[in-house]
Amino acid sequence: MKNLLKAAKRIKLAIEKKEKIILYGDTDLDGVTSVIILEETIKNLGGNVVAVYFPDREKEGYGITETALKSLKKFSPAIILAADLGISNFKEIEQARALGFFVMLVDHHEVLGKLPKAHIIVNPRQKSETYAFREFAACGLALLLSLKLLGKKGSDLLTKGLYELAALGTIADVMPREKDNIGIIKQGLENLHETWRPGLKAFFETGIIAPSDVPGKIGSMIAMLNVRDESHKLPGAYRLLTSKSGESARELVKVLEEKSEVRRQNIRDIVESIEGKMRDLSSPLVLAGGASFEYVLLGAAASILSKEYKKPFFLYKKKGEECLGSVRAPRGYDTVEAMKSCKDLLITYGGHPPASGFRIKTKNLKDFEECLAKYFTTHHA
Repeated sequence: MKNLLKAAKRIKLAIEKKEKIILYGDTDLDGVTSVIILEETIKNLGGNVVAVYFPDREKEGYGITETALKSLKKFSPAIILAADLGISNFKEIEQARALGFFVMLVDHHEVLGKLPKAHIIVNPRQKSETYAFREFAACGLALLLSLKLLGKKGSDLLTKGLYELAALGTIADVMPREKDNIGIIKQGLENLHETWRPGLKAFFETGIIAPSDVPGKIGSMIAMLNVRDESHKLPGAYRLLTSKSGESARELVKVLEEKSEVRRQNIRDIVESIEGKMRDLSSPLVLAGGASFEYVLLGAAASILSKEYKKPFFLYKKKGEECLGSVRAPRGYDTVEAMKSCKDLLITYGGHPPASGFRIKTKNLKDFEECLAKYFTTHHA
């Protein structure tokens, strides 16, 4: 894969020279598992990981943010190794470079016409990519990079743990279960009930999931890991999956289970609210939102609605003069291309064809809806 060896060589050099490395990831399970895979690999090889950063989507926005760079500039010069984001952060990556950072991206989102000016980009969706399979989650790419870094130095126990994480992130990000992903999922789940990782053992030790129920209940485990539970700017999934203590892991997994029930009901409330606002059922898409919605739940709500009504749903949280949106669509629709046709109305956008996101000025919502309707009228699934 393009730049995979180049990225591995640069990280190896950083490890040898004890350069400072910052791991930066998205807050969803794909981003979290990507960061942990890279962190455990780099630390295992003696690397100097000085910070782990996950941006608060509601407060900072998605991706590499100016808020993050202000917080991290005290570590410069350093490597920022960003996973599951960054491919659309053109301005912020130039700012990071100006601050003295060496920027590396491990991302799987659609390339928006041009590439940002990161020093090294591992993304199978680059135009010049020759690797046959492109449907990796970011954690799958992090796994490939880690295996390249470890070579013969990786123990069977470490490798098993990395595959478990990559399997969870790949399933959570709903990537196609084909080709390379089949191997990642199979190897990650086949002995998950015998995991060494305290955070995963906690699911079995508390009786939340019976060992015999894997992989049938993997969806329930992922739902709990995706619950919003931030402490010290670290997502609950990160804290659980990196936990060294069985006791603290069992306590946290019970908290996540309780919050998962609340999350499920809150998602249902959003779905019912959106259904109550739907007037024109003949429209090729739905654009709807409100100020009271919790942004991190919009993707799950949009997913339920798009499956039910067989059309794209663009849901947003209104925050004064701006709105943050999450998009889901049935297979066959390309929501990134749709937003590309309306990009002059947007602040930022990006993601995958069936699952993406956007930021927009509130005043542009009506024009955005008309622009999307025009696109989807001529571009059916």
